[in-house]
Amino acid sequence: MDTTRVILLLALAVVTSMLWQDWQTDYGQTAPPQSQQQAQTPSSPGAGSQAAAPGPAQNEVPAFNGEEESHTKAAEKPAATAAPAPRTLVKVRTDTFDLDIDTRGGSIVHAALPDYPQKLDSKKPFDLLDDTGQRYYVLQGGILSKGPAPTHQSQYSAKKHEYTLGPHQERLEVPLTWHGDGITVTKIFTFQRDSYVIDIRYEVKNQSGQTWRGRGYQQIKRSKPEKKHSSMVSKRYYTGAVLSSPDDRYKKIDFDDFKDKKLKKDIVNGWAAMLQHYFLTAVLPSDQSVSYRYYTNTVDDKYYTIGAIAPQQVAAPGETALVREKIYAGPKVQSRLEKVADGLDLTVDYGMLWFISKPLFWCMKELHDLTGNWGFAIILVTVFLKLAFYKLSAAGYTSMANMRRVQPRIMSIRERYKNDKTRLNQAMMEIYKEEKINPLGGCLPIAVQIPVFIALYWVLLESIELRQAPFIFWIRDLSAPDPYWVLPVLMGITMFTQQKLNPSPMDPIQQKVMMALPFAFTIFFGFFPSGLVLYWVVNNALSIVQQWRITRNLERAGLSTRGKK
Repeated sequence: MDTTRVILLLALAVVTSMLWQDWQTDYGQTAPPQSQQQAQTPSSPGAGSQAAAPGPAQNEVPAFNGEEESHTKAAEKPAATAAPAPRTLVKVRTDTFDLDIDTRGGSIVHAALPDYPQKLDSKKPFDLLDDTGQRYYVLQGGILSKGPAPTHQSQYSAKKHEYTLGPHQERLEVPLTWHGDGITVTKIFTFQRDSYVIDIRYEVKNQSGQTWRGRGYQQIKRSKPEKKHSSMVSKRYYTGAVLSSPDDRYKKIDFDDFKDKKLKKDIVNGWAAMLQHYFLTAVLPSDQSVSYRYYTNTVDDKYYTIGAIAPQQVAAPGETALVREKIYAGPKVQSRLEKVADGLDLTVDYGMLWFISKPLFWCMKELHDLTGNWGFAIILVTVFLKLAFYKLSAAGYTSMANMRRVQPRIMSIRERYKNDKTRLNQAMMEIYKEEKINPLGGCLPIAVQIPVFIALYWVLLESIELRQAPFIFWIRDLSAPDPYWVLPVLMGITMFTQQKLNPSPMDPIQQKVMMALPFAFTIFFGFFPSGLVLYWVVNNALSIVQQWRITRNLERAGLSTRGKK
């Protein structure tokens, strides 16, 4: 019994250690090399003419059965000796976005989210997209055609350089215009209030003498993220591409797979996305009933692209064709994502224990709606879990109480048969049978808690609703460690108290290990999200009360060892 329990506790310690390593992987990122920063740091973006931001050479255009003209690539490819071309940024401000659109290509080169500060005490919004500083991460789009058409390298013109969604406006349209050989294309971005979906449509006016045909495309391009050291568990939050189809609703495409497994797949009712912690950008079909061509591309193993090509549109001379695209750029809020596209909420990745994590999050969200505080929601969820497993825990605690009751007899037998292991085991099994004790019963409370503990860890790390969520007093962010280590110390105290209620191991080495565990766990939990430690403290406190009552009831029932040899 003692050996089994120690093994289980040590296994829990290993799991905790691995989780801690994952947390370090996620949050302990090192700064990029100075040479890389210098190579990528330009002037800040803004309205008006500026030097082009550094980034990959803008000379790759997706192909669809040779539909784009070869002269288009050549014409758009910048000369190697040419000076950086000036660019004009169109600034757009809505209630959900603060973004910049480059008139070169009509690309979204910067997008900040005002509702999500970068840091707890900062008013600076989180930068989801950016083509300056330490990374290159943009949304691009254009039209593929054998005739004249703008790609994400073409130069547009803009009537205004600033657009703002007014307090009484529900939508905002931002038009850009391109002209070429009798074809006029107006690219219109449409923003809706309280939405992270951006609708894009191209109005292609054919004033030439020939029928025009073209396919719209939208793609997400980003630089390769900083390399992280793998831990013993898979990296917690996933950074990379994802492709969804009715056959495989959530297929990860790691950056290492871009070069070796180039994607070119026709899918009906699918989507493609780039994920990072808490946020994502996704290319969505404007019509879920037709087939889109999804593709990937990589440049110099540094820049990665995933996108989709829409069905062909036709404009006869004198007619206007409409090419529609749709993108999502924002937080991983499950209630929003499930309304945008089928399976998009799967980007909130709870891992292999999702079947536990999802009900946990749903329950926490409902309780948060009642209490208005995620910390109280965690406490109430812990109470409900404790009630749900009450009988199972009671059986385990009863077994441990009985083990403690017969411990003097076990010690006497150990002393008597210390040189005869076979006889010792037989005598111990006789005592267990006589007292109706399951020697493994005390392991159940711990075994039950481990998957719930890990599932809640995933919820706390992956659910953006808990990002920067306050509790009370000094706990201002339940997704971050306790800054004063109060909760980890309380966790260590409750763990030590639980040990005192359990029978002590017979072996002196085991006793030392058991005594060291509360201190080791206190250190481990000091680096965990405070919401997770809060759960563990409350769970331990409830376990102590339950175990104390069970032990007291057994003693009152006269189950003592007095007079027994």
